[in-house]
Amino acid sequence: MTAAVSSAPLSFARRYRARNVVVALIIVLVLGLLWVLAPNFFKINNLINILVQAATLAVMAVGMSVVMIGGGIDLSLPFSAAVSAVLGAMYMRATGGVVVGSLIMLASATAIGFLNGVAVGYLGMIPFVVTLAMMSITAGSAVWLTNSISISHLPPEFISFFRMRLAGLPIPVIAGISVCAIAAFLMSRSVFARQLYAVGSNRRAATIARISTNRVLLTSYAAAGISAGIAAIMLTGRLASASANLASPSMVLDVVSACVIGGVSIYGGAGKVWGAALGALFITLLSNALNAAEVSLYVSQMIRGAIIIAFIAFDRFSAVGG
Repeated sequence: MTAAVSSAPLSFARRYRARNVVVALIIVLVLGLLWVLAPNFFKINNLINILVQAATLAVMAVGMSVVMIGGGIDLSLPFSAAVSAVLGAMYMRATGGVVVGSLIMLASATAIGFLNGVAVGYLGMIPFVVTLAMMSITAGSAVWLTNSISISHLPPEFISFFRMRLAGLPIPVIAGISVCAIAAFLMSRSVFARQLYAVGSNRRAATIARISTNRVLLTSYAAAGISAGIAAIMLTGRLASASANLASPSMVLDVVSACVIGGVSIYGGAGKVWGAALGALFITLLSNALNAAEVSLYVSQMIRGAIIIAFIAFDRFSAVGG
């Protein structure tokens, strides 16, 4: 029995290493092709721009990974960020209050995550259905609040802050690294993290072990809401505006793809948040590479969709084989 128990982590470790090798090979292949086809891609300004884009996606991917490790999914996460950005930007433009406006973004997104957590954890509703419905609510709310018009003319100090650089790195990149580092620390050291992995692996067994599965799931969705709020602040500061167009179905695909490529199991109970962050960097690199190669948007979406299916299949078959 001991051997059977100990073999599971080893099996996951082998799958995780194999996945990392595959991702590394794909990155090398993509970079090699870019070196030949689009050498301007490697200019410093373009590379920094990729890091800025990846930072926001990584923050959302970290939040999504927490939910997925618990066996759930949050399709509304990017749209929560969008409507929260709209609410905070409206306050900033009306009053000039940067701190309160930022707190409104954070609180709004956290509240949306909390509602998702209540529905999934305490009401026993299906995560896919709940968050799909919340995606519709938040997307419609953002359009209704803005009349499909961007909210601009935000306080100059807010915009200038996100255009600053420290040690050559833009503030959004530093913020993204900080969020990922804190999340990785908490998910490796906290009691909540151990309980979350247990719930994601086997919710019934976790209940028998006297883990409050309802509370754990609620907390995971609230954490995803916090990540959406942080992403809302970063997006609004980087773009100097907020609108309903900050989120899209393709962004949902990118966030989920980042998690799956980074080793977070779609079935729950396995994965690391830093893997999701690296997956976000990979997705951003791939998107920019396809754009540099002048691949059409529709073909780009097809490629990214195929990649996530391939990694889910890899996860499934390796789990059965391992």
